[in-house]
Amino acid sequence: MIRTTAYRRSRLLAAAAVLPLLAGLAACSSAAADADKGSSDLQTNNAKAGLSVDTDAAQKDRPHTTQDPAAIALLPASFKDKDTLAVAVSAYVAPLAFLADDDKTPIGNEPDIAQLVADALGKKLDLEVTAWEDWPLALSSGKVDAVISNVTVTEERKETIDFSSYRNDQLGWLAKVGNSKVPASITKPADVAGLTVAVGSGTNQEKILLAWDKQNRAAGLKPVDIQYFQNDPDTILALQSGRIDLSFGPNATAAYKAKADPALHVVGTLNGGWPDTAQIAVGTKKGNELAPAITEALNHAIADGSYAKVLDRWGLTAEGIAKSETNPHGLPKS
Repeated sequence: MIRTTAYRRSRLLAAAAVLPLLAGLAACSSAAADADKGSSDLQTNNAKAGLSVDTDAAQKDRPHTTQDPAAIALLPASFKDKDTLAVAVSAYVAPLAFLADDDKTPIGNEPDIAQLVADALGKKLDLEVTAWEDWPLALSSGKVDAVISNVTVTEERKETIDFSSYRNDQLGWLAKVGNSKVPASITKPADVAGLTVAVGSGTNQEKILLAWDKQNRAAGLKPVDIQYFQNDPDTILALQSGRIDLSFGPNATAAYKAKADPALHVVGTLNGGWPDTAQIAVGTKKGNELAPAITEALNHAIADGSYAKVLDRWGLTAEGIAKSETNPHGLPKS
């Protein structure tokens, strides 16, 4: 697999964090230089921090569930005889999905959720590392059976994709500690007026930030200086250097970065569907009848506690749901 320099840097930064969230958000220091020392130093750092899982062991120690006859019974005929479940994951951002120290094994919350689904359906899991912009084609073409990549349910996406919910969509505002321009808590549009904010292009958080900025301008407040970066490491460097005031993205990754680097902190969270609510879900091709089986598989994992173990493992317990739904209400079309 060809990887860009920026991608390699992103994986090293993820590894340098040494999975602090795996020990109930226990804090530990990190630096890119630590990653270059190799997995032995990472394991030593884990032991010092009281961590039970590191990037080398994350796949081996992945939680599992049992086969669920009810879920298997719901499989459409075209899937009953398949031995594997092919799932697309975008393995670039911890703790959602990133590569282990072998530089090829996807680990994180999304691969773990995929494992639970495959287990319950009685299938072998085949994880396909897929760029975010490529997963819709991989799904529609049948290259993969499902996508588990922090995908928010929207009414527009529901036109071509069936969904099985597995997490609440929470966004976080990440700031540098000591930046006096940033409020102690961001809860409303006025709190970001006049600030420089990094956000991902084409994301739900970009839509929210643009809506907040529009409200601020209408109220006579200073506009937001919206900045776009090509990769996550550059965003963090800009935040640390003071070139931006905030990074607005998934709270899971924001919380992870804050625990890995004490110079950063989360100054507020927001549902990804603001002003509505949104959920993250497994995506399957519209109309292939696989979604009901996956929904049942997720509810099986919720019932036996393996789902809770996965969320706790990656520090995402606050984003858990009590029940998976097929095609829940999605964010409205723009």
